[in-house]
Amino acid sequence: MFNSIQDFADGQLLLVNKPYEWTSFDVVGKIRNSFKPLKLKVGHAGTLDPLATGLLIICTGKMTKQIDTFQAEDKEYTGTMVLGATTPTYDLESEPEAQFSTDNISDEQIRATTTQFTGDIQQYPPAHSAIKIDGERLYEKARRGEEVELRLRNVTISEFEITRITLPEVDFRVVCSKGTYIRSLVNDFGKALNNGAYMSALRRTRSGNYRIEDAHEVLELVDTIRALKAKALENPVL
Repeated sequence: MFNSIQDFADGQLLLVNKPYEWTSFDVVGKIRNSFKPLKLKVGHAGTLDPLATGLLIICTGKMTKQIDTFQAEDKEYTGTMVLGATTPTYDLESEPEAQFSTDNISDEQIRATTTQFTGDIQQYPPAHSAIKIDGERLYEKARRGEEVELRLRNVTISEFEITRITLPEVDFRVVCSKGTYIRSLVNDFGKALNNGAYMSALRRTRSGNYRIEDAHEVLELVDTIRALKAKALENPVL
């Protein structure tokens, strides 16, 4: 896979399976720290929320110059939404609040509603998101109870498929453009049903042509880097 630590300095694209409850920055930090005392650039292409899992593209060395290119590619996700309730964060980071009956929602309604969210659409980002306004992330303002004027974003949903319905749970698969918030999509989906919905699980399965099946586990990758680094320190090449 990798022959020497020099490979990472020259530039590598690493496919990583982000663990549950890790931030994308946690993954970057873990990999960056594994190179110490060697100093190498490490960055990620496309943030995943802490409660999401799946494919995270990590770039090292000279490959970090191409991060914007990888971020711009379309993404594929699988996930689960729960109908009949909403949460402030649109996911399980906060407790359900408003409650709704799902007795009158049919499978046909659920499948038909996906057409409203296929193609070029607009959505508001969640108030609890990593978007920066005036140099501060939205979730920091939201946690202080500050109201922030959110701006509509143009995104594209090229595929929206319902894969399982066992109310109140609904599984789905989405292929979308850069900048799409699946949490917002789920929240808006609930509203379109005159109901409520929040996301209970999300996994990124593809980014561009890169797939989760080819991803490395974080700790396995760190062990590989440390082993190569030990060899490099014995016979310095950097």
